Amino acid sequence: MLTVEIPYRDPFAAFQAFADAPFCAFLDSAAGGDPRARWSYIGVDPYEVIVADGDGVRRNGVRLPGTPFDVLAQALGPVRAGADGPVPFTGGAMGYLGYELGRHLERLPAPRRSDPPVPEMVMGLYDSVLAFDLRERRAFIVSTGRPAEGEAARRRAEARAAELTDRIARAPQVPPPPDFTLRGAFTPDQPRAEVEAAIARVIAYIRAGDIFQANLTHQMRAPVPPGLDDLALYARLRSISPAPFAAFLRAGPELAVLSASPERFLSLSRDGRVETRPIKGTRRRSPDPAEDARLAAALLASPKDRAENLMIVDLMRNDLSRVSQVGSVKVPVLCGLETFASVHHLVSVVESRLMAGLGPVDLLKACFPGGSITGAPKIRAMEIIHELEPSPRGVYCGSVAWIGFDGAMDSSIVIRTITRSGDTLLTQAGGGIVADSDPADEYEESLIKLAPMLRALSGEPA
Repeated sequence: MLTVEIPYRDPFAAFQAFADAPFCAFLDSAAGGDPRARWSYIGVDPYEVIVADGDGVRRNGVRLPGTPFDVLAQALGPVRAGADGPVPFTGGAMGYLGYELGRHLERLPAPRRSDPPVPEMVMGLYDSVLAFDLRERRAFIVSTGRPAEGEAARRRAEARAAELTDRIARAPQVPPPPDFTLRGAFTPDQPRAEVEAAIARVIAYIRAGDIFQANLTHQMRAPVPPGLDDLALYARLRSISPAPFAAFLRAGPELAVLSASPERFLSLSRDGRVETRPIKGTRRRSPDPAEDARLAAALLASPKDRAENLMIVDLMRNDLSRVSQVGSVKVPVLCGLETFASVHHLVSVVESRLMAGLGPVDLLKACFPGGSITGAPKIRAMEIIHELEPSPRGVYCGSVAWIGFDGAMDSSIVIRTITRSGDTLLTQAGGGIVADSDPADEYEESLIKLAPMLRALSGEPA
């Protein structure tokens, strides 16, 4: 493996040189100065692409037996210890795992066909990555030489590093400011009354004893405005709602994922330390400092929001315990306040140590999809979600992830996200429904979460 330090530049500016590639990934710690946002990564020209949909799993176009998780684990191969160095991610898989992959892990109803079509998973295997340390203002090219081995791998690593060095030298030092002149509008798939009726149905299930909580969502869509490309729309979204787990993924010419997620799903260090940070509980931000502080305090004091969060913490503790060392699951932070560009959230932290002999795909299989976007108990909540949501979620409520050849991993929950499939843009939001939820209030909370995506498309700047 070859690691080369290069002159630091703004990662989003650097990405301008790569964004037109048919498959590329920009994992963007866009929340500047945020302690949750230190590293950004760029991957381009993967040597393998894994795509899963209702017709099976294909690796570089060849259909293979097994679940998408099986094929991903096979493609990554056995964990190989990486060289010690400053960069946490030194090559591996980058892409997304869609919400409906949960059907490969549990006995769930078959998902509906998506319109427009969105694969259940697209993951590229990247032999080289560009890594940007936002805190130390350092940048690196890490090149593994895969899939070659031995002397051929060394030569390939050097050639790929030289190629990336040349391409990044042609990138601008500063990204162009977002252009808000081209405009469009999202329209809801369901009328408000229908969404509120579905929320009321969830409450009825809770009061009947079926579940404690379910995360119910609704979808909006829009045609792509003529002349507005994926990267320009992403530039708008990240300027309105900079987030620690933001991402831009291009997964072929017909699919792009533009995410401003504030939520970590699972991280796994090289030495087996696991962390998840479920979000439950939301209040809008206010431009008035006193009002903003009042809203944050009200969220911290809210019994309903704290109960939502605690249920999901218990669920995540249970999921992690399936693959963690006995006694290692801990909750160092319960219902902590975290503040983002447009909202305040309650965020808890659950930690553990992965069992010896297990790796990142085993961790994903134990916990996917995340409890914060399903409910509790998870399987019954997902059955109710399938019953009440008329469309599959697709990328939304899945996970954007990097998974290293050395066994390390970090991943987000895909919320605050726009997906482009063909000429259609999709976005979605919802919230955790509990026994004392009010359907009208829950709908209003979903609009707070949708606001950054709606503003990005409508051309309303931050």
